[in-house]
Amino acid sequence: MSAIAAPTVEINVTPSAAAEIKKFMASEEDLPETAGLRVRVVPGGCSGFQYSLNIEEESRNGDFIVEREGVRLFVDMFSGQYLNGIQIDYTSNMMGSGFTFENPNATGGCGCGTSFSA
Repeated sequence: MSAIAAPTVEINVTPSAAAEIKKFMASEEDLPETAGLRVRVVPGGCSGFQYSLNIEEESRNGDFIVEREGVRLFVDMFSGQYLNGIQIDYTSNMMGSGFTFENPNATGGCGCGTSFSA
């Protein structure tokens, strides 16, 4: 009898994104040790789905918990299917700064960089 491995979600966070996430979390008051960044996919945007990032005090039942670059990420099962293999980066240039998402699961996107289709 072979054991069936539980599904996992692979998310990569660049050092610049991790630094920015840590900065945001440090600015929040009284966050417990269980806190992390929720990375979700929600319906909307110009291509069908958009990314959502929120700091939460603890994971929820059924979440994938991923530790990268000293940052704890929470991913729900629905979002996990769209986020597996994604890379989260933080860029800053003359046009502004913000998180960017490189998603190998996306079949299309739009100019805003935060919306995709799958």
